[in-house]
Amino acid sequence: MSTRPNTTLSVAVTVEQLWQPSPGGSGTYIRELTEALALRDDITLLGVGARHPSAPPDPWGLPSDLRLHLSRLPRVALYESWNTLRFPRAAPRAEHIDVLHATTWAIPPRTAPLVVTVHDLAFLREPAHFTARGNAFFRRALDIVRREADMVIAVSEATRADCLRAGIEPERVRVVHHGATVPDVPVTAVRAFRARHNLVRPYVFWCGTAEPRKNLEGLLAAYALVVASGNELDLVLAGPVGWGDASARLAQAAAALPAARVHRLGILSESDLHAGYAGASVFCFPSHWEGFGLPVLEAMSHGVPVVTSRGTAMAEICGTGALLADAADPVELARAIISAATDRHDALAANARVQAAAFTWQRCAAETTAAYRAAADRAGLSA
Repeated sequence: MSTRPNTTLSVAVTVEQLWQPSPGGSGTYIRELTEALALRDDITLLGVGARHPSAPPDPWGLPSDLRLHLSRLPRVALYESWNTLRFPRAAPRAEHIDVLHATTWAIPPRTAPLVVTVHDLAFLREPAHFTARGNAFFRRALDIVRREADMVIAVSEATRADCLRAGIEPERVRVVHHGATVPDVPVTAVRAFRARHNLVRPYVFWCGTAEPRKNLEGLLAAYALVVASGNELDLVLAGPVGWGDASARLAQAAAALPAARVHRLGILSESDLHAGYAGASVFCFPSHWEGFGLPVLEAMSHGVPVVTSRGTAMAEICGTGALLADAADPVELARAIISAATDRHDALAANARVQAAAFTWQRCAAETTAAYRAAADRAGLSA
């Protein structure tokens, strides 16, 4: 019997990622999705995590009224136990749960219809970027998804295609795009940000983790051509150091550019990050691939013209608010950056806001709720 649209579903959702030192895009997804789901009258939520003495630290908070069930096991032990032993349960036996939602690759045992969000399958694309232990964990998790998931939420068509290639049947995979929530940034905050970081010229902004797939070398090569053209744009890079030799190669490439023109800011506070977006002339995000590419949507939400990679998940969401280029072609990237900053700037900025407005967490929550109902129906259960 199928679930009725107006029936309230009790959903246990994993929120452990929010206690990570750097929750990243997955953390943003969990925080924003749970807030949007908590506003719905057809969903009741139970947050599931490992043992912790307190709630997640700010700014990675959960809805204030969200009930939590924390395991007696710490994170590493809980994840390994779920991954290998399929134990313990995510929720107490006495708790009625209609649907279980694993928001990352940490997947509790299937004690109710199971929904799993797949952000990407990076470990299949680039296994060298992960430890042997990490690769083993992710591959076991993928096997669990194949066996147990009633519904898979892919965050983009590109990720859906990867899921199908990994052997998950099409009827079990739904695309649910992220939303974007960005604060209004007053002009005074942008001025203060620029003053703190000595940004006296217009700038191209990039943010993320310095790792090989982000193609920072390609961005620096393109930026060198922008400088050689006589353009006055600076380059501002924000975010943590990643893995591999990306940071060392980035430093080497940056050393060939005028020192005063490349600004490496490291990890920014949330307020400074959004001031960095809002003050940019162009946001350039030339990754070779992403599961979704949330920074692109955030930049467009601020009305900033975007240059990003053709044929990727980012291209799905850009519409006419961005210019697409071959990520492997610095000449094409440079031309797009200059065009986005000059002759195409105003039109792209206006289109960016309009395009980004269609991607809301409320829509994400509605489509996620539909995936919950589909999972329950697929499992042959009535909510």
